[in-house]
Amino acid sequence: MRYYFLTLFPEIFHTYFQTGMIDRGVKAGIIEYEVINIRDFSGNKHNKVDDSPYGGGAGMVMAAPPIAAALKSIPNFSDYPVIYLTPGGKPFEQKDGISLSQLKGIVFICGHYEGIDQRVIDHYVTREYSVGDYVLTGGELPALTVADAIARHIPGFLGNCDSLCEESFESNLLEYPQYTKPREFEGLEVPEVLLSGHHEAVGKWRQAKSEEKTQINRPDLYEKYKKNLPNE
Repeated sequence: MRYYFLTLFPEIFHTYFQTGMIDRGVKAGIIEYEVINIRDFSGNKHNKVDDSPYGGGAGMVMAAPPIAAALKSIPNFSDYPVIYLTPGGKPFEQKDGISLSQLKGIVFICGHYEGIDQRVIDHYVTREYSVGDYVLTGGELPALTVADAIARHIPGFLGNCDSLCEESFESNLLEYPQYTKPREFEGLEVPEVLLSGHHEAVGKWRQAKSEEKTQINRPDLYEKYKKNLPNE
């Protein structure tokens, strides 16, 4: 998998890709990444990449020419999906990460200010994603969030493939609670069933806890889960 990030703040990405499992994935050759500074394609001595919006209004809009030029600097860029991170996009879900992990490369456009010129979206962007119902100062953190979620599904990235099957959202359920040593912490004990060695009992407890947690924290997911249960 090769990621391309079009951004005004390249340093954010280099720090992230030199940390933790993402760094291991890069060193193992599972992930490659390239950061492209949109300002390098501004075409003016001040590296200006934004302007006031037509029709008036607050804020500035990132201009189309620098973004398009940065995109065209990627060899065979049309071979890859071009993702724009925006609060107005489709909510990014686990199933999207699974699907995108099967591709050979992805381009991310990170917006700022009041967003990017609509003509870039109309002509070049193939998918718009949102990471939540809130607004951030830029698209860099959403791009990294999506890239990380995708990377987990690339073969060889995770040491234990079973981890994917038991994660939140895999069956429209949130993951069950996890415990480790010590057995007692500030008067709180690890549930006895997890110490029993009875795998079937442990499995039933975890399933019940997943259902309980989903019903409380994500009733929307719980409804999907119930709809997919086999009819008795």
